[in-house]
Amino acid sequence: MTIDARLERLVISSPDVERVAKFYVDAFGYCAEMHGDEARCEAPGRSLWIRSGRVNQLLESRFVFANSAALDCYIERLEKRRITFTRQYGESGISIRIQDPDDRSVCFAVNVESRPVASGGAGEKHFARLQHYAVRTPVPQVLLDFYANSLGFTVSDLVRDQAGDLTAAFLRSDAEHHSLAIFRAAEPRFDHFSCETQDWHSLRDWADLMARRSVHLAWGIGRHGPGNDTFFMVLDPDCNLAEISSDLEQCAPERAVGSWDHRMETLNQWGVAIMRS
Repeated sequence: MTIDARLERLVISSPDVERVAKFYVDAFGYCAEMHGDEARCEAPGRSLWIRSGRVNQLLESRFVFANSAALDCYIERLEKRRITFTRQYGESGISIRIQDPDDRSVCFAVNVESRPVASGGAGEKHFARLQHYAVRTPVPQVLLDFYANSLGFTVSDLVRDQAGDLTAAFLRSDAEHHSLAIFRAAEPRFDHFSCETQDWHSLRDWADLMARRSVHLAWGIGRHGPGNDTFFMVLDPDCNLAEISSDLEQCAPERAVGSWDHRMETLNQWGVAIMRS
């Protein structure tokens, strides 16, 4: 069984907040509001906040449960495992925050009614909801153990090299194949976030939107092995990858953990891939 929590928001850092925020307004149809040195980029189904700081860093991921009872059960589960967390109280109720081994914050809260999002972005007619994110780390096994054993995420697929060392892991927090991907790389950093659109035709429409906005595809269109979704990715001004995907695998509770070889065809069955290591 999964913890049954959905990814709601990511917070990344940038040395040029306004430039990166403008990119997401123009290319992805977010509406941005500045709060001090933080840009809060919002659109239906997706939320990305950008704070002043180092380039290519994920500061926080925020997951939400359907109701307070579900969050309370999760808190009880963490307490039984003696996982350290802090409670926070706000207008939407209680939330908890946990630091992962690479010092990124993971927040869990209760889903609330989204506030109205102003219209006017370039992609306002193109729906895509925030679905997953990925990070890079020198020791992926440490992060895998933390998210699977401490936080209770469910492992969907693992990728290993010829020596048997872990190079990538895909973990889910609900029925969708992964809400978090972990890639082996030389240093810890943010890798990408992905927004899931309705279907293959919607993916095409998003690619056409990128073309009209003179945003070149950095990878794809392709099909991932783990997750079996079709996708493309673009680069924002900080060289973070931003993905639009469709038709991600829905996992049955009894699904066995998949095993993949570390090669290009695993990450893109249709051609070349971005290999993090």
